[in-house]
Amino acid sequence: MSHAADSHDLIRVHGARENNLKDVSIEIPKRRLTVFTGVSGSGKSSLVFDTIAAESQRLINETYSAFVQGFMPTLARPEVDVLDGLTTAIIVDQQRLGGDPRSTVGTATDANAMLRILFSRLGTPHIGPPSAYAFNVPSVRAAGAITVQKGARKAVKATFERTGGMCPRCEGRGNVTDLDLAQLYDDSLSLNEGAITVPGYKGGGWNSRLYIESGFFDPDKPISKYTKRELHDFLHREPTRMKIAGINMTYEGLIPRIQKSMLSKDKEAMQPHIREFVERAVTFTTCPECDGTRLAEGARASKIKGISIADACAMQITDLAEWVRGLEEPSVAPLLTALQQSLDSFSEIGLGYLALDRPSGTLSGGEAQRVKMIRHLGSSLTDVTYVFDEPTTGLHPHDIQRMNELLLRLRDKGNTVLVVEHKPQTIAIADHVVDLGPGAGTAGGTVCFEGTVEGLRSGDTVTGRHLADRAGLKESVRKPTGQLEIRGASAHNLQSVDVDVPLGVLCVVTGVAGSGKSSLVHGSIPPGANVVSVDQGAIKGSRRSNPATYTGLLDPIRKAFASANGVKPALFSANSEGACPTCNGAGVVYTDLAMMAGVASTCEDCEGKRYQASVLEYRLGGRDISEVLAMPVTEAVEFFGGGEAATPAAHRVLTRLADVGLGYLTLGQPLTTLSGGERQRLKLATHMAEKGGIYVLDEPTAGLHLADVEQLLGLLDRLVDSGKSVIVVEHHLAVMAHADWIIDLGPGAGHDGGRIVFEGTPSALAASRPTLTGEHLAKYVAG
Repeated sequence: MSHAADSHDLIRVHGARENNLKDVSIEIPKRRLTVFTGVSGSGKSSLVFDTIAAESQRLINETYSAFVQGFMPTLARPEVDVLDGLTTAIIVDQQRLGGDPRSTVGTATDANAMLRILFSRLGTPHIGPPSAYAFNVPSVRAAGAITVQKGARKAVKATFERTGGMCPRCEGRGNVTDLDLAQLYDDSLSLNEGAITVPGYKGGGWNSRLYIESGFFDPDKPISKYTKRELHDFLHREPTRMKIAGINMTYEGLIPRIQKSMLSKDKEAMQPHIREFVERAVTFTTCPECDGTRLAEGARASKIKGISIADACAMQITDLAEWVRGLEEPSVAPLLTALQQSLDSFSEIGLGYLALDRPSGTLSGGEAQRVKMIRHLGSSLTDVTYVFDEPTTGLHPHDIQRMNELLLRLRDKGNTVLVVEHKPQTIAIADHVVDLGPGAGTAGGTVCFEGTVEGLRSGDTVTGRHLADRAGLKESVRKPTGQLEIRGASAHNLQSVDVDVPLGVLCVVTGVAGSGKSSLVHGSIPPGANVVSVDQGAIKGSRRSNPATYTGLLDPIRKAFASANGVKPALFSANSEGACPTCNGAGVVYTDLAMMAGVASTCEDCEGKRYQASVLEYRLGGRDISEVLAMPVTEAVEFFGGGEAATPAAHRVLTRLADVGLGYLTLGQPLTTLSGGERQRLKLATHMAEKGGIYVLDEPTAGLHLADVEQLLGLLDRLVDSGKSVIVVEHHLAVMAHADWIIDLGPGAGHDGGRIVFEGTPSALAASRPTLTGEHLAKYVAG
């Protein structure tokens, strides 16, 4: 196809100033593959996601709002003067798939829905419609009188029955919860003495008053003296309406009340003190009734050629695809074809090792993004803008070629494909490249280059200069000071692996996606090892959390402000006395929408600064607290390093953040906006102050520019040279070449992997090329 774009076939951006962008003006050709690159924090995401994609979403929201007569709140327009030529944008980011305990790989795609229809047609014994095979649909039975309004009204008896596939014991979750009663209350105390120890039930609030004033028991009587009836009313009583202090309230036993208010929520979304209570009080065990399949007995008993829907969902997807291919039933031929195409899409995208019953919350950011891609591969939509956030994250060099082919396929259907990416292999296939920089944070935000890949290679930008970078093999590697013995590792797909991981060196564990790397490193290290594990998982905390709160940096900053102004430190906390009363210190006002994603709008009173106006009158080194939290790390290092604002405790934390390549982050940036790689480096900066002897890092190069990888390698060297042992799960060839020792898993993914296929030095791996990794490493070091 021709790749020449005329002047009427462009997305035009003029004067973009979102976040760190500096009046960026650019023209992006439609129906082409455009890669946006640049150093970490240079403004790529601000331009692609926060400006182009956000404006597309805003226009869609505005249209829908008009359709429903103003029900939808108006989204704020991005900071841009002109933005036209937009088409509908489909965003495929690395945000984890929903934390709903019933969400699986199968439910997140169309695969489960098609399997349910298949079993409802062919399963024997026949148990009902597709809902009978759905673990999120409960069985319902009802009988009674209904009024029929047809001619003369009359009451008739009616029955209603719906067969669902949900296991009644675990309610489709696959596991059941047991509450440790000792964590709920102290039975030696009475209610008036504060017997209930659940967060939110202390201090005379409405929760505690509900039990004290219910009248079901003497509030001055120790719980250990309760009769059976009193204990049942306290722990298990069904909802009962009553009046407390003249207010209508519903009394309910403590256990069902806690289950509804706490255990039904995603743990990661809980406030820290509530999450801590849940982790302490609740134990999760596999449901004994459905054996973790989530399905009712009828759904488990109905089979096609000896396979139940539970068996099918537990299969590795490549095996399931083969099983479906062997079904020859003309009555459902179109359905089998569609299901086959959906399952084959998993293999095409490098996820054939997954199973449909895998909980979606356990997927990595890269896996979640690729699962989202599957929804669009078979789409017949054209002239759509697809926006991808580093789609090669988590992919072995062998798998990146397949990802590139999928991006090109979307383009060739007549779509505009915008990709934020650092990997040279993906930059190489671009029709158009936009390089932002020249630096990160306030030093970035400008377009340094736009044009062809060849033009970028010869251009004088940071990306252009590093595009051909190659980390060389070491002439001599470090000698191990010991070893970590792993014996009989069988987590997930590992096949009884025995391996000695060398200590005192930089050891890289690699292999194709799904070969068992994380299972070996995170799931098989023997207990008692002095390990600091730093992964890309979500950071625990609320949407108020930011790098300053997470690292403990805010405490010395608040004390420094308090000392300089002679006031209390609590004034400088947006979660305490200094908070803006309108937004309660959040800086934004959230509107939760039942049918769509919630909307956040900047608080009009504090203008997003989070603090009361009176608090902002207090200064340290000429800055107020909101201005300090708006500083990037590199600026804050200088600010707290000397002069009037010198604060050694804050300076130490900030220096560690700069060392891990996060100098461009602002201190008050919400943690929810960080990528997986940024979250990991933030955790690493925090853990660097600990005394752990073994550091385990999970793809620390995620989100790093080629120029930043060199800085990361220097940091890893400093950790090893200071006496630490560093184990890195990684696909990046520069990290492999720089390692002292490599452990390569494979040879394939899923049940085709799980074995050690190479152990030794990088030079030995590149010389012998015994594996896919060896072949790619040899090509890499040869240039």
